[in-house]
Amino acid sequence: MKTFTIDGKQRTEVGKKASKADRVAGRIPCVLYGGGNETVHFTTSITEVRNLVYSPNFYKVIININGKSTEALMKDITFHPTTEEILHIDFHQLIPGQIVNAEIPINIVGQSEGVKIGGKLLVKVRKLKVKSTPEALKDMIDVDITPLKLGQSIKIKDLPEQGFQIINSKSIPIASIEIPRALKSAGAKAEKK
Repeated sequence: MKTFTIDGKQRTEVGKKASKADRVAGRIPCVLYGGGNETVHFTTSITEVRNLVYSPNFYKVIININGKSTEALMKDITFHPTTEEILHIDFHQLIPGQIVNAEIPINIVGQSEGVKIGGKLLVKVRKLKVKSTPEALKDMIDVDITPLKLGQSIKIKDLPEQGFQIINSKSIPIASIEIPRALKSAGAKAEKK
């Protein structure tokens, strides 16, 4: 699984006033929770997290705070409503063997028979919600569309066992091969003859 490392500085003061002062100083207030009863408040810079926040990839984050490294997942980001500036980031600590919820991106693989003869691939789901231990998490979930013909779709229930539980409804289509209008009309003309 891909990892992303960020450096943080532990916060001594918390609250609105302290958070505002951190933002003015160019720091992003963050919280690391999930490690028992201890919640760690820290700050980091936009340069540290830019490639983590603005990436379609799924990462395990290694957070270095005052010389101590902790593995975590990025859980929530708060953006300013008009400037899109990052106001706050929540991280969830990964503890071996403990179940965690995550959203893992989908990777479409293979060449569909339906696409080869003119069908259009429609990807309807970009990420799947999963429940898993940290050891079983993956960077992405591969979805093979090779067997799909025109008008067919692959649903969550059609995916092979991944080693973790997918929370989304099993009947949701992930990808489908749409029959374009040109092929529909060509088929209708051929039937009339």
